[in-house]
Amino acid sequence: MSQFLLAFTLFLVLHSVPAVPRVRGALIGTLGHATYIASYSVVSTVALAWLFLSTLNLDYIEIWQFRPWQAWCTFILAPIGLFLVLAGLLSRNPFSISFRKKGEPDAIVTVTRHPVLWGFLAWSVGHIAPNGDLRFLLLFGGFALFSVGGFFMLDRRARRALGPSWATASSRTSIIPFAAVVRGQARLRIDWPMVAAILCTAVLVIWLLGGGHAALVGADPLALLTGWR
Repeated sequence: MSQFLLAFTLFLVLHSVPAVPRVRGALIGTLGHATYIASYSVVSTVALAWLFLSTLNLDYIEIWQFRPWQAWCTFILAPIGLFLVLAGLLSRNPFSISFRKKGEPDAIVTVTRHPVLWGFLAWSVGHIAPNGDLRFLLLFGGFALFSVGGFFMLDRRARRALGPSWATASSRTSIIPFAAVVRGQARLRIDWPMVAAILCTAVLVIWLLGGGHAALVGADPLALLTGWR
């Protein structure tokens, strides 16, 4: 358990860095933006791999029994989550996590100003139901709680960064998906980052269902529907 807690702590610390302007700015100033992005990506990937390995090394303690219907939670929520993460990273978004901060917000921001966090939350929650043991409840439940906390942390950062323009800019989007659209403050549209995210999601889902998921984590999603794990 100590290795799992250490790995999860490292994961939380690493993914809190982008939300702390002083730390992020100091790293970019020292390394340069390109080197910072590359180094951060590598370190984050290694930390995530360590976290998954430490989770698998925990003792199996069953909380609820697996039922084939539970796999549908993953089949529905995980692709949605993957799309939101990809669309969020590819789109211009001054409010939240994105590869492209500057410029007018792209289409996905009319849905929610935190698409990456919502995507990570959907992916995490979708993996809880078919994994009814304590180790994966800690892992995916921890991911879900981290995502929810990120909504408020990133909103505070964006409010500081945008200053007086926050009120006007934020009124055209919302934390809750589609809330701004329902209020008539935003209009749904589609642009190239969303199209690219849809295409990438389709390719990744096909690869995962075709054996990629089994190769990565040793579980075949299609087999779960029949009750065999």
